[in-house]
Amino acid sequence: MYSPRLFWSRATLSDVQLRYQFRATPTPGQRIRAARVFGCKRVVWNDALAQVEPVKASNKLLGSPGRRLSEGPYQRVPTSADLSKVLVTQGKKTRARAFLADAPVGVLQQTLRDLDRAWKAHEDSKAGRRKGARIAPPRFKSRKDNRQTARYTRSDRWSITDKGRVRLPKIGDLKVTWTRSLPSEPTSVTLIKDRSGRYFVSFVVDTDPAADVLSPIDGDQGIDLGLSRFAVLADGSHIASPRYLRRAEKKLKKRQRVMSRKQKGSRNREKARVKVARAHAAVADARRNFHHQWSHKLTSENQAVFTENLSVRGLARTRLAKSVHDAGWAQFVSFCEYKAIRRGRSFVKVDRYFPSSQVCSACGHRDGPKPLNVREWTCSNCGTWHDRDWNAGRAVRAEGRRILAAAEPPTPGPGASRRQRRERVPAECT
Repeated sequence: MYSPRLFWSRATLSDVQLRYQFRATPTPGQRIRAARVFGCKRVVWNDALAQVEPVKASNKLLGSPGRRLSEGPYQRVPTSADLSKVLVTQGKKTRARAFLADAPVGVLQQTLRDLDRAWKAHEDSKAGRRKGARIAPPRFKSRKDNRQTARYTRSDRWSITDKGRVRLPKIGDLKVTWTRSLPSEPTSVTLIKDRSGRYFVSFVVDTDPAADVLSPIDGDQGIDLGLSRFAVLADGSHIASPRYLRRAEKKLKKRQRVMSRKQKGSRNREKARVKVARAHAAVADARRNFHHQWSHKLTSENQAVFTENLSVRGLARTRLAKSVHDAGWAQFVSFCEYKAIRRGRSFVKVDRYFPSSQVCSACGHRDGPKPLNVREWTCSNCGTWHDRDWNAGRAVRAEGRRILAAAEPPTPGPGASRRQRRERVPAECT
């Protein structure tokens, strides 16, 4: 039985959207109709990109240094509404694009809005208005792309039938494996076909943040992430490393070897590719379930969770790249963060340059750097013997407590005004 994925959309305490994903089982006819919807969506995306990209390139060239305004005026970039009128409404009336009637209008209009957001994300990233890595401009989609999606909004009049099936226009009633109930009425649904040929329906629902907040408890936890042991906790316990990719390597190598012997472009190669994709999907699903279980346990049993802000991208460029990707630290930390926010817990990331392996957790003395092969050491100041990972977990917890105490505003005294008492932000919200 497939366990649904739960995604955190926004981390504000006033408005929280969650995404619930369930496995769908379409019939052969529904698969064909879904492929038509995916194809129409791809054509509209490519047609719109072909009109917008030259305009943006021309405007960029005119705005470059050394260019005179007399060389040509700036062109107006067509909006999603303009493109919808030309590519969807008028396009259906032409012989070349008459097949667009096989897809709901709302899905095609949502595709144009997604293209607008993709351009905005690229431009904000290039201008420094968006944090994180640089985002590339939108690219043309190929029919060979193995992952396909189609988002249905309320304008498409999709619904959930009395028999528990999801009715999607132009596709039909999809059989869904419900493993939990939805907390509220969904605002949209996305039909997803992954690389291994599996189908999912993903619902976006609005939830009440107060309903998920747990009552405060005593206790906190520091986490030191590693490879030999997935995580060592400050209380002396540890989480064993499951190493899902390493355990599946033999099967993956065998299936990849079979695929490499098939002729490119043949149906047998496509069948072999699907088998490889399913093996990778099984590894990813098992790892995700492992991260969900432990992030749920840690955020439920502790009032505060502290972990290191590791540079996973940098570590993935070393000789330990495969083991780093197999551990999935970034996904685990992300799960802990959004679950802590939902439950009203505190979550702190300690700076990656904090010397957790050098500081003695007993006296606070910094003992100096140590190579990775040194797993145990004795403090030169107080003589305390330390396990390297366990001591790092305690040091991360101590540093997290210090950061949390510095971020929490002081409690207003008896003489404080009513406004000061009302504006005090609880520590769980920081």
